[in-house]
Amino acid sequence: MNQSQESVSGENYSLFDALRDRRSRRFGLGMKNEGGALAHKSRFAPKPLSEKEEAALVFAACGITGYALADLCYAPGAGGNIMAGLVGRTIGSGDAIHSVALAVTNDESTWLLKRPRDFSPVELQELIQKSRSNEFTEIYQRSRVLLKPQRAAPPVTPLVNISTNQWSAQAAGTTNFVPINDLSLLYINGLLNVLDESNGAFILDERAGFRPAGLGRFARSKGGHLEDDPKRGRVVTTKHVELMVAEFVSIEQGMMLQNLALMTEALGLGGFPYFANHETGWFEALGFRMQTMPVSQYFGVNRFARVAFKILQKDLSISIPLALEKNGHPLLKPFCPPYFPTMRAAVEAVVNLKFGSGGAFDGKTGIASWKDPAKISGKVPKISEAAFEAAVAYCEYLWARYGRFPVHVAPFRTVVSFQAAHLDGEFYDKFYREEALSAAQREDFEKTRRAEKL
Repeated sequence: MNQSQESVSGENYSLFDALRDRRSRRFGLGMKNEGGALAHKSRFAPKPLSEKEEAALVFAACGITGYALADLCYAPGAGGNIMAGLVGRTIGSGDAIHSVALAVTNDESTWLLKRPRDFSPVELQELIQKSRSNEFTEIYQRSRVLLKPQRAAPPVTPLVNISTNQWSAQAAGTTNFVPINDLSLLYINGLLNVLDESNGAFILDERAGFRPAGLGRFARSKGGHLEDDPKRGRVVTTKHVELMVAEFVSIEQGMMLQNLALMTEALGLGGFPYFANHETGWFEALGFRMQTMPVSQYFGVNRFARVAFKILQKDLSISIPLALEKNGHPLLKPFCPPYFPTMRAAVEAVVNLKFGSGGAFDGKTGIASWKDPAKISGKVPKISEAAFEAAVAYCEYLWARYGRFPVHVAPFRTVVSFQAAHLDGEFYDKFYREEALSAAQREDFEKTRRAEKL
């Protein structure tokens, strides 16, 4: 190991050991479980994770590691142009978009980790080199943006959280890792693919009596390229499409959580995933800009129903997370107004991420695994005019009717978060068999006991 490399505890820990030892372990130093069969109060003070430990966990969750291979078929109509990025992280990502952002919060600060598209090509190459020399702390320092100089945390009361987690969630000394699912970019990018001539999907709006969702003029029955005959198996609903997007992004989040769990094992720490599936809880705590709209608009009801809502005083307001900003600069923004003037402009921006200057298929930045990026990129088929216009029509229809995008889910979602901490070995020795803690976790606890001379 050369001098530029950073030694991390557990770096030689076997993956097989991590898989065998992986468990949810909640009882950290300084915690107390009041009442019941496992009642216990720690004799130790809370012990925050070190910056080095947090850096290793962050790298496991979302570290930038190199270039996506993008080994697809780039023949016309074969779908290779669905790629919207060519950078790889420690987790897989649909179309290399890296839809999941990560917030990290502890007793002293709250940070947002930048995603690959938030860096310049030069910065990306530097981060990739540092990942190869294990400079995880420097990567962590260069990749984070300070959101708050203290812990950000929603209430742990139901149903912002659930009663199961009230005693342990966000306890002193813990670090919480909050994946934030960003849906709008992957949504539009997928539309450009499924609404092309090869896939020919036709989308109906079930909230509007299953009428075509802005796509009527593109129907094959009217001379267009989208297959509107249900017998052909290509007719879907808006809700179905949006659930696919949300579930697809959640898979990426799941990989992030698994990597966090495995890294806690390697470091001799404890950790567990826990409930974060509240529409606004974490977003309000992190300082997101919220969008408020009446229920009638949220569901896109007709004007007669809107009048009835108001007369009955049932037209309550609903808040959804719109964007995360710092000093007026958007750190996380959706591909829709007000961050783009129109939905057409938002779709154009997605196309530019693929084929514009500095885009995935620019071929000039060197952000690719290919030996000759310019040669390969120059042969990647562009988005067809028919697919582009269909995507625009669909997005504009949703925005005009519902005033938001997506319409069945918010543009940002939290589902599950992860909490890491130094474990209190006395709790586990009191109630569990010896194998409840790994050798690495026992070693970590012994360091604390020796330091406090207990």
